[in-house]
Amino acid sequence: MSTQFRADGSLRHLITLESLPRPLIERLLERAQGLVRPLGERPPVSRALAGCTVANLFTEPSTRTRVSFELAAKRLGADVVNLEVQLSSRVKGESMLDTVYTLQSLHVDALVIRDAETGVPATVAANVAPHVSVLSAGEAHVAHPTQGLLDALTVRQYKPRFDRLSIAIVGDIRHSRVARSAFHVFGTLGVADLRIVAPPVLMPEPTEFSGCTRHTSLESGLDGVDVVMMLRIQKERMAQIDLPDGDRYYASYGLTPERLALARPDAIVMHPQPMNRGIEIASEVADGPRSVIRDQVRNGVAVRMAVLNEVLAWRAGA
Repeated sequence: MSTQFRADGSLRHLITLESLPRPLIERLLERAQGLVRPLGERPPVSRALAGCTVANLFTEPSTRTRVSFELAAKRLGADVVNLEVQLSSRVKGESMLDTVYTLQSLHVDALVIRDAETGVPATVAANVAPHVSVLSAGEAHVAHPTQGLLDALTVRQYKPRFDRLSIAIVGDIRHSRVARSAFHVFGTLGVADLRIVAPPVLMPEPTEFSGCTRHTSLESGLDGVDVVMMLRIQKERMAQIDLPDGDRYYASYGLTPERLALARPDAIVMHPQPMNRGIEIASEVADGPRSVIRDQVRNGVAVRMAVLNEVLAWRAGA
């Protein structure tokens, strides 16, 4: 999406990872890695974005993404405003763009938007003032770019050679924005073998995920992989009639210790959370020695600091 960039080629918005240049992705990952600290150490703080204001505008529930964006902005010295649709004028019928124009008039420099409707971040980005940046914090089933980046960073910490990796993305692929952003970032980074694993009803359309191998058997999908990325069932994006039975789903597609044994001995297990334990993943796996799920959470703040710094550094120095 060329509209993500300013005329000078710098990143202005982050709506999708699709077609984002590999050098930019690698620079963001490298910067984020420099901001990661072990648990127990004080996190890095700076005044790099002092004087900037970041507004988090979430119309869907969120814990990890919203909190990590808030912490990221504050640790860079920015002011932060958090809005939830239940408490905003949108409940009274105000349009998203009118809400955005109000925030823009209050000297907000970046809008972090999560919305259940497709196209909202791009529409906002096309209508804001030239100095305002828009970052997607999750768009319908379409994209979750900072999640894709933090997933790539987590893999990179354990498996730095993407061109030698086999990665299986398992679960509700059809309705998952996480899966789509993972597909884009892993493809750009040159993953050798990218697999999507799901029951037929949860597979994406044939035109999507080009180049991935498709598996409807969890056993074949996990065979010899280096990374297992589990996804939750997106109940909020399905009609009630389409919801799979939890016990039956777990019997065929739940990640158990026995099924994980099909992957490589040093394979890592990921999950964007929230997890449905006993449906898509066993607690013994989620909390086991091969799980890097808590690393993903930790890496989320570092990645979002890197992205905020990338899009707002020019503004802080203006």
